[in-house]
Amino acid sequence: MESSNLTSVTEFILLGLSSWPELQVYLFFLFLMIYLMILLGNLLIVLLVVVNTFLHTPMYFFLTNLSIIEVCYTTCVFPQMLGHFLAKTKSISYSCCVTQVYSFLSFGIAECCILSMMAYDRYVAIRDPLRYSVTMNRGVCVRLVTGSWMGGFVASLVATVSTFQLSFCRDNVINHFLCEMPALFRLSCTDTSQAEIITQILCVLTLLCPVIFITFSYTHIINIVLRIGSAQGRRKAFSTCSSHLLVVILFFVTVMSLYMKPKSLYSPEKDKIITVFYVAFTPTLNPLIYSLRNKEMKIAIWKLVGKPRDT
Repeated sequence: MESSNLTSVTEFILLGLSSWPELQVYLFFLFLMIYLMILLGNLLIVLLVVVNTFLHTPMYFFLTNLSIIEVCYTTCVFPQMLGHFLAKTKSISYSCCVTQVYSFLSFGIAECCILSMMAYDRYVAIRDPLRYSVTMNRGVCVRLVTGSWMGGFVASLVATVSTFQLSFCRDNVINHFLCEMPALFRLSCTDTSQAEIITQILCVLTLLCPVIFITFSYTHIINIVLRIGSAQGRRKAFSTCSSHLLVVILFFVTVMSLYMKPKSLYSPEKDKIITVFYVAFTPTLNPLIYSLRNKEMKIAIWKLVGKPRDT
C-alpha cells in the first residue's frame, strides 16, 4: 500500500490571468467594467420582463432565466478574480475551491440546458405558431426550466465529488485564475482516470447532447423559414433566431474546446484565454444581442426611461 503520510492541501495558489505586476491594476479596472456591464445588462433584462406584461411569454421566460444564470455564473468568478488582481497572495482555501467548482459547473450546465430549451421554444413558435401558446404553456415552461436548474445542480455534484475525491499532495499551484477541473486534475498525485471518465460522460450529456438537440432544432427552423413565402416574414424569423444561434455557437464552441479536447492539447495559457471568452465575453454579449436586436425589448427600454415608442 502507498504511504499515507502525505501532506494534504488546505489551500490553492492561483497564478491568475497574468504574472506581470504592472498589468494587475489595468486588468482589475477592465474586468470590473466587464462585470458591471454583465450585471447591469442581465439584471435590466430581468427587470424589463418582470414589469412589462407584454413580455410575459415563453421566449422571455427562458431569457429571464438565462440572464439570472449569467449573473450567478459570473459572480462565481469575478469577485474573487478582481480581489486577486490587487492581492499579493492569490490564494483560495480548499473549501472555497470546492464551492467555486460546484457553483460554476452548476450554473454552466444549467445554461447549456436553458439554451437548448430556447432553441426548442423557437422551433415550436415557427413550426406551429397557432398552437404555440398551448404547446408552450406556463406549466411546460416551468417544468423545462426547473429541469434545467436541477440538471445543473445534480450533474455538477457528481463532477465535483469525483474531482475532490482525488488527493492533491504534489503541488497546490494552479496555473489559472479560478478553480477549474482540467487544471485540478494536473495537480493530483493519484490516478485521475476515473474522474476524467466521469467528466467526459457528463460533457457528452451536458454539452454534446444539447449541441445535437440545438442543431436538430435549427435545421428544422431553417427549412421552415425557407418555405415562408413572404420575404419580410423570412427576415423576421431569421432575425429572431440568428441572435440566439450566435450566443449558442460562441458559448458551446469555447466550452467544448476546453472540456472535450485531448489531454495532449492541454495548454494553461490558451485555457485561460478560452475561459475568459466564455466567462466574460459571452455574458457581456447576451444582453446586447437580445436587447438591441429585439423590437419588444427596445419598446420596454423606452417605456422604462419614460419615452414609450410605438415603432
